[in-house]
Amino acid sequence: MDHMGLRERKKQRTRRAIAGAALRLFDERGYEETTISDIAAAADVSPRTFFSYFPSKDDVVFAEMDERLADVRARLAERPGDETPLATFRRVADALLRAIAAEDGEYGAIQVALIRDRPSLQAQALKRFSDAEDDFVEVLRDIAPELDDVTAVTLIGIAFGGLRAVITYCRTQAYDPDRTREATQRALTIVESVLESIPAVTRPPTAD
Repeated sequence: MDHMGLRERKKQRTRRAIAGAALRLFDERGYEETTISDIAAAADVSPRTFFSYFPSKDDVVFAEMDERLADVRARLAERPGDETPLATFRRVADALLRAIAAEDGEYGAIQVALIRDRPSLQAQALKRFSDAEDDFVEVLRDIAPELDDVTAVTLIGIAFGGLRAVITYCRTQAYDPDRTREATQRALTIVESVLESIPAVTRPPTAD
């Protein structure tokens, strides 16, 4: 469900414009050579406005990643009480993959290359993924309390890690939206086949 109002949509457009301008300049000029003033000018905003959206130049690289992870968390919070953990995963993952496939992919490969080429960005990406996985493990334990810790951690590792890997691959290979959608759906089917083997994931939550 989309709860954003007009103001939130405007802020989202500005955030995306800044991120798009930054990635374009990073590709054209180089990451180190691009300044925050350059990015602000390209996005038609002031440097002060840039800092109201991003704490640093590093953070702008992760703009889309942060947006997607926030959307996943919001969708998980909207889970109906009678929804099975597997159904929750399908709903949230499908929405995520549709959003990613709908992107034109213009800057996806640039983002991946930047992260791979810079240890500082690799560390930040790892921290974001690690925090997200911890969050998702907590959600899974909440909706499937029968799962032991090892099983919960393993399932999130398979699900989150598998989808993240195929998304990164699609961007590295500069797949178009249709091909990205096909590839991510294949990955989703593989992940679901693993989740379906765990009874606690296929049963609706037990009423208290």
